[in-house]
Amino acid sequence: MIDMPPVPDETLRQLMDRRAQEDPHHVLLKFEDRDYTLAAIDEAVNRFANALLARGLRKGDRVALMLPSHPDHLIAILALAKVGLVRVPLNTAFKGASLAQPFQSFTPRALIADRAYAEVLSQCAEAGSVEMTFWRGGAPDAFAAMLSHGDASPPPVQPGADDIIALTPSSGTTGAPKGVNKSDRTLRAGPMGTLKLTGAQEGDVFLLWESLHHGAGVAVCIAAILQKLTLAMVDKFSASRFWDECRRYGVTHIHYLGGVLPMLLKQPPRPDDRDHRVRIAWGGGCPPEVWDAFASRFGVEMREGYGLSEMITFVTVNPEGPKFSIGKPLSWFEVLLADDEGREVPVGQPGEICVKSRVPGLHFLGYFRNEDATHGAKRGDWFTSGDLAYRDAEGFMYFAGRKKDSVRRRGINISAWEVERVAGEHPAIAECAIVGVPSELGDEELLLYVRQADGASLDCAEFVAWCAPRMPAFQVPRFIALVDEFPKTPTQRIRKKDLPRTTAGAWDAETRSFK
Repeated sequence: MIDMPPVPDETLRQLMDRRAQEDPHHVLLKFEDRDYTLAAIDEAVNRFANALLARGLRKGDRVALMLPSHPDHLIAILALAKVGLVRVPLNTAFKGASLAQPFQSFTPRALIADRAYAEVLSQCAEAGSVEMTFWRGGAPDAFAAMLSHGDASPPPVQPGADDIIALTPSSGTTGAPKGVNKSDRTLRAGPMGTLKLTGAQEGDVFLLWESLHHGAGVAVCIAAILQKLTLAMVDKFSASRFWDECRRYGVTHIHYLGGVLPMLLKQPPRPDDRDHRVRIAWGGGCPPEVWDAFASRFGVEMREGYGLSEMITFVTVNPEGPKFSIGKPLSWFEVLLADDEGREVPVGQPGEICVKSRVPGLHFLGYFRNEDATHGAKRGDWFTSGDLAYRDAEGFMYFAGRKKDSVRRRGINISAWEVERVAGEHPAIAECAIVGVPSELGDEELLLYVRQADGASLDCAEFVAWCAPRMPAFQVPRFIALVDEFPKTPTQRIRKKDLPRTTAGAWDAETRSFK
C-alpha cells in the first residue's frame, strides 16, 4: 500500500485564492507564445465567475462546456468550480445523437460554447433545458464580455469540500456515457495521486495535450495548482510534433493514455529523439512490449498507475516498483481482484479490479440520475470496474485488459486487448482494434480494424502468416479492414462502439481476398 496524507478540506476555490496571493508571478500556463501567471489566471477566473453569478446562475446549477483546448477553457473550468456550478463537459468531436445525449441526461441550465460548434449544437433538439447560452467568438462575444466583467474580487459564494461540482463522462467507449458525480474533494484527490506517481517538484513542466473535456486533462491542471508546476498547453495531440513541443517548452513530464505511446514509437527515428528535458513518462495502459522500447529510445523513466472515472484519477500507483506493474493501492483505497462470485483470486490469476474507499468522501458517488446503473456497478461496498488485473507475490498488480472487451469465437472467450497488443507490433500497423462480427458457425469471428503506419502498406496475407507463431490460432483475425482514422475518446482511446460490425470491404483470410 502507498501511504498518502489526508485529502484536505481546503477546496479548489480556497486553494486558488491562496495560491494567487502567495505566488502571483508563478507561470501556471504556457500556450503558444504567451505565459499566463497565477495572478492573471485567477483574476480572469474571478471576473468570469462573478459574471456568471450576475447572469442569474446559482450554486448547484449545471453548466455545459464545449470549448477547444485553450487557456479560456481552463479559466471557465476554474470559474465554475469557484462558485459551485456543476460542470458538464462536452466532447468537441460530438454531434447528432452523441451530442444530444448529455443534454437529455444532465439537463444543463446554461451552455458555454465556442461559436465554431454552433451548427452542431443547433441540431441538438434536446438542448431545450438550456436557458442561457454564452458564445465564445463571433459577435457578440459573450465569453470575452464575461472575461472583462467589472468585478475581479473573489466571488461571494463557494462550494464545500464534498459538494458535487462536475459530472464527468464514463463508459465513453462502450454504451451511452453516464455522468459520474464528482465532488471538489475527489477532483483534488486524483491529482494528489498524480504527484505521488510522478514525483514532480516545484519548477517541473507538464505537457498538457489532453482535451479538457476529459477528466485526465483537468486532473493534470489541478496537479499544477497543488504543486507549483507549469503547464505547457497544446491545442491537440500530435505524434509528429510531440517531442518538438516538449523541447520548445522545457517539458519534464509527459502523460500517456490509450494508444499515445505506440503512436509516438511508430514515428520515424530522429537524431534528436533524446534531446529533451523529459525525465518521466507517466500514465496508464502502456503495453509491456512498448515499455522498454519507449524508455530506451527516448531516454525516459516509465511510471504506471491505474484509475477510473468513478473513483479518482489514480487508485494504484507504481513510482518505483517492478516494470509493467500498475503498482499498489493508495492508502485511501482497498483493491480486491475478484472472480465472478466476488471471491479474491489467487496470486497470478486475473481477477476483476474492485475498489472500496477506506476514508470518507472518496467513495464512488454514483451516476447522476441513474440509480439502476449506480446499483449495477457495485457489489456491496465495492465498485466493480470491469477491468482485469493480476497480483504477484509481493502485492504488485498488473493490468490484464477489459473483462467485457472480449469476443467469443468457437466457444472460447478471446481478450481483444491480448490480440491488439500483439498485432500492434507489426511494423505496418500504426493502430488497430478488434471487434466481433457474426459467424455462420455461431459465436463470432474476429475483425481487425487497422490504421496503417505512415508510408506503409499492409499485406494482409503476410500479416496473418506473421500472426501465426505469435498467438494461438483461435486469436488470429479472420477479417481485416483498413481505415484512415479511428474515432477516438479525448485520451486517444479508440471508440469501438463506433466501428461497424460488418465485413463489407474487409479482407477475408478464408478467401484471401477483399469482400
